Amino acid sequence: MATHLNTDWTLTDGSSAYTCPITFPNDGISALYDAGLIPDPYFGKNELDLRWICERDWTATRTFDLIDVDVDLVLSRMDTVVTVRVNDVVVLEAQNAFRDYRVALGGVAKSGENTIAITFHSPVDAGRALQDAHDFELPISKNCPIPFGNFLRKPACDFGWDWNIALAPFGIYGDIALEPSKAARIDTLNIHQDHSGDGVLVTVQVATTNHDGGVTLDFDGQTITGAAVHGLCTLSARVSQPKLWWPAGQGDQPLYDLKITAGDATATRRLGLRQMELVTEKDDVGLGFKFRVNGRDVFCKGANWIPADALAGRITDDKTHALLVSAKEANMNMIRVWGGGRYEPTSFYDSCDELGLLVWQDFMFACNLYPSDRAYISEVKAEIRDNVARMHHHACLAVWCGDNELIGALGWYDCSINDRDRYLVNYDRLNRAIEDTLLETDPHAIWWPSSPSPGPLNFGDAWHDDGSGDMHFWSVWHEGRDFDHYRDVSPRFCSEFGFQSYPGMNAVRDFTGEADRNIAAPVLESHQKNEGGNARIAETMFRYFRWPEKFEDFVYLSQIQQGVAIKTAVTHWRTQKPRCMGTIIWQLNDTWPVCSWASLDYGGDWKLMHHMAQAFYADVMVTAVPTGDTITLRGTNDAHVSVDVAVTAQAVDMAGNLRPLAKATSTIGDTSIDMLSMPVTDLNDGEMLVVSWKSDQGEGREIYTPKPYKTFDLLPANVAMDITGNTITLTAQGLSLFTSLEADTQGRFSDNAFDMLPGESRTITFTPSDASQTPTFTLRDLHSATTA
Repeated sequence: MATHLNTDWTLTDGSSAYTCPITFPNDGISALYDAGLIPDPYFGKNELDLRWICERDWTATRTFDLIDVDVDLVLSRMDTVVTVRVNDVVVLEAQNAFRDYRVALGGVAKSGENTIAITFHSPVDAGRALQDAHDFELPISKNCPIPFGNFLRKPACDFGWDWNIALAPFGIYGDIALEPSKAARIDTLNIHQDHSGDGVLVTVQVATTNHDGGVTLDFDGQTITGAAVHGLCTLSARVSQPKLWWPAGQGDQPLYDLKITAGDATATRRLGLRQMELVTEKDDVGLGFKFRVNGRDVFCKGANWIPADALAGRITDDKTHALLVSAKEANMNMIRVWGGGRYEPTSFYDSCDELGLLVWQDFMFACNLYPSDRAYISEVKAEIRDNVARMHHHACLAVWCGDNELIGALGWYDCSINDRDRYLVNYDRLNRAIEDTLLETDPHAIWWPSSPSPGPLNFGDAWHDDGSGDMHFWSVWHEGRDFDHYRDVSPRFCSEFGFQSYPGMNAVRDFTGEADRNIAAPVLESHQKNEGGNARIAETMFRYFRWPEKFEDFVYLSQIQQGVAIKTAVTHWRTQKPRCMGTIIWQLNDTWPVCSWASLDYGGDWKLMHHMAQAFYADVMVTAVPTGDTITLRGTNDAHVSVDVAVTAQAVDMAGNLRPLAKATSTIGDTSIDMLSMPVTDLNDGEMLVVSWKSDQGEGREIYTPKPYKTFDLLPANVAMDITGNTITLTAQGLSLFTSLEADTQGRFSDNAFDMLPGESRTITFTPSDASQTPTFTLRDLHSATTA
């Protein structure tokens, strides 16, 4: 039986100036805040006054009693450079936040009372020492205001990022327990599914400690027995009529319970039976990139995942699950776990299994130059073995990717530009060690070397070359290009692209005072971590929209233009199917309240783009594709059955008068096709194009504007709002673009950011996060937000 040591700890800094209680799992900064010793790190500019925390050592202490001294100390996700002492004897020197540790205490522990002290060393000091000892320069990303993080196996974004606070926190986020050293235990289960014969053959290799003898597998109503010899046993069970697991939108997600028993030890897993393939085939364009599940090619629609909070002590399974539910409810089917964060806890992958969210899993390397010396590689191999063994069985797991943008990083620093051979070899040593250790741990794993990458051993520019592999396309945001520039590329799979917006007013109110609510105010600028980001939002707004006078309207309009940008990219690339087979938006969530590319605010509120994603990620979609003097209406189907789609094109003027233009009906298989085309001149000056479609998979509508919105003389929409409790019925007298509701409490609207034609009514429900609160609602549309 394990004895958990989660509670009754006292945390203090080296000078004893700060002392507070701490309960694990938690981070030290959250503990200091909860004790009232520091202000809220997320409010105002408090971040800058709290960076001293990461420059100190901190020690957590407690006592524990023992009768049997033959015990192991078990620790996981301990952040990061840590010394553990039991009875004043050093029992562990750890330096990896991504590893699991087990230490025998038999020679140190004693009957009765024992002391344990865990010292978290300053990551700044520890990183500096490693850099000073390194043979050549390895600069850290410009995104990180706290230095030396690339020498430590710690989340890269802890040192700051272009969306993250920079505090470099410390703590323990997993287990801390005592277990009998001689007790039987199951160390790992290596699980493989074989779909090549009749049904599915599930094979489990069991690794045990302190147990040789009988091992039992219970699975799908079957009990299979065997024996462990020298700590190893392999058992298999065949499922003759398997219920297959499918990604969201493609089918159901049945999960089978698996149980292994070895003596007194048990281990359980939940398996989804599916065949996963990454198909990369050469063609006349380059190298294709698509995921095939159970023999079916799946267009991946999703978003990038960053840690659920900058302070790990504030992360809960429930909050994480809610964010993932929001992804699924926006018709997403893939989450990319980005390489500058952390390997998520098992509960994250359990949620993805249940929801049908495929997981693209980066290894934890991002945007930096990293070491490749023996000591560093040894730590990397250990973390890979721990995490692959823990995670590999999950049905959701689609691919393991070596890193995020490390190939690009070779061209970002003077030292690597001027001595590329040295740094390329340095990178290759690390990348090969990752691949080799992955495949040693799970020989059946699906591997992709880097993101973006044109392919194995191809170190080309996957930011601008759209012909092969996966692409990161950032020219629209970072280069300030027009939204239509998204139409100039046709990636095989775009795993990063994004456009920023401001957080919603609920989030803004949480970190500002009233005087701070100005886009140029220092507090607002301190919550914008991308250099020039606020100016880029404003400059783009000038380009497309008339200027909003009120701060609240500016926030609204920033979210509208974010949604328009990403819709332009997603709808165009979906029309390139099957050449393009995936769009993964940067990013889903935020780590704290900040201006960013996220579609969900910190706390989980949906930004307007997330509502818009429900439409542009729907299985069946028709969109207007401009090409020169022609507008083509193109239908796309991601459902696994053919659908009959009827589309109607109409012109609408600013008074809301509709004029019919064309109709068409097509049967669309698992592809994208042209449904009808028309010259741009079919639209008169001052008219927009209304595209409406229906199928047995649902219906939708978009209003396409051939010119920027600011060129149209919008008229008051006069939308009436009838409120009964948390139900709002809207009725428009005129043309209402991007009709949006806001609440002054956190919660979820059933729909938002939609267009309304004259005479239309729509009923919206609001579900508050706190049912005891009574929200006040505010209505905005494009005309009201840009008219004095």
